[in-house]
Order: sequence, then C-alpha cells, then structure tokens
Amino acid sequence: MDLGIRGKRALVCASSKGLGRGCAEALAEAGVDLVMNARGAEALEETAQSIRDRFGVTVTTVAADIVSEDGRAKVLEAAGDVDILVTNAGGPPPGMWSDWGREDFLSALDSNMLTPIALMTELMPKMIDKGWGRVVNITSQSVKAPIAVLGLSNAARTGLTGYVAGTARQVAEHGVIVNNLLPGIHATDRAIALDTGVSQQQNISLDAAKAQRQATIPAKRYGTREEFGAMCAFMCSQHAGFMVGQNVLLDGGATLATI
Repeated sequence: MDLGIRGKRALVCASSKGLGRGCAEALAEAGVDLVMNARGAEALEETAQSIRDRFGVTVTTVAADIVSEDGRAKVLEAAGDVDILVTNAGGPPPGMWSDWGREDFLSALDSNMLTPIALMTELMPKMIDKGWGRVVNITSQSVKAPIAVLGLSNAARTGLTGYVAGTARQVAEHGVIVNNLLPGIHATDRAIALDTGVSQQQNISLDAAKAQRQATIPAKRYGTREEFGAMCAFMCSQHAGFMVGQNVLLDGGATLATI
C-alpha cells in the first residue's frame, strides 16, 4: 500500500533502537525524511546510517535527552518544520505503590506526559498552518488495563491519554490527526529488563521468565519492532485522516478487554 507520505518530514523520538527504531524504519521505507533523536550518539548514528543506506532518505540525528528542556530545545531546533511527530520515551522503573514518592511521580510525568505535550504544543501550530499533520504518541497497553508493578507508567501515560482525547478533537478540523499507539510486550531492551526482574525475583533463568510471560499472551510470542513500526507508519499516512483521538492496542491479545 502506498501510504501517500513520500517526501514528508518526521521527528521520531527515542529512535536509535526498539520501538522508536521500528517506527523510523517504517516511515523511511514509505519515503519520509527523518529527524531522529536518542540520548546515545553512537547507537543513534549507527541506526541512522543503516536507514540512509537501506532507504535513501535524508536523516538528521540529534543526540539529546528529549525530557530535559535543553535537550528538547536542541531537538526542536534541528527538527524545524515537520509534518509528522512520533513521541516516545522509556518507561519508569517497576515497583510497588509503597516505593514511590513525589519525585518519582514528577519524573514519570516529565518523561511520559509533559514531554509529549510540550512537543505537540511546539510543532502542531505549524502543522495547522499547512493544513496537514500527524502525531503518534507511543504509550502503553497499561492505559487500557493497568499493570500493577508499573504504577508510575499507568499514571503518567493515562494522563497523556486524557490530554490527547480532548486535543485531538480540537485540531482534527485543520487536518492534524493525533492518536496513540499502545504496545504490549515487544522484543526490545524493555522486555529484557522486565524479564530479568522476574528471573531474579523468582530465581529462574531469563529464558524461563520469557517463556512464562509469552504463555500469558494469546499470540504466544512477543511483538517485533517491524510490525509495530508498520502500524505507526499507517497511522501517519494519508489513509488515517478519519482516525481521531484513538488508542490503538498492539499487544498480541494480552489485554483482557471487550472494547
């Protein structure tokens, strides 16, 4: 399918690896020029060069912490006028409700709610002026069904979801389409970290912890960055213009919900 976005320009956050990389690769395959951001310069440039070589698109890299004000300003300066924004940031650490204090919640809100909002606030007015834009926020399956040990993520990402629900409906008439993409467990560093925690807690091997988690997923496997990226690219396409303020779940059927 031709996504109709060849020649567009996208900012993809946290895109040196994992789900962000999957989104960057899928957009590049559709002919979109990229501004890629991540904290680690070496991994970021390596991924960017791979994308240049494979897809022949222009890729600008900005090694910076998107959550910090200085880092975000650096990224926005390099991004300039973009048509597509994909927000992404690592999730807060797991734990128990009794572990978290005010500073923990403020950190989670900065990363997973306030940073995406700041990026949208800065970039959507330019999209509105052009009469076209796409925003995809990578959130989590936990906004549909909370994950007990991820309380910080549950709270921050649900806050972002509420913000998007209203904002998406205010900008849609200007051709700016905002939606959220909700991953379940994918084969990324985040999955390794979570499985490592289970293996240590239960004194089992990492492979056993992974198999235990996979057994809870109806698809009986973890997702891949490629299929996640393909969904993101569709949501950024010309074909998604009537999809407004939606939360698209990509979790292999793991979330037990009718709607």
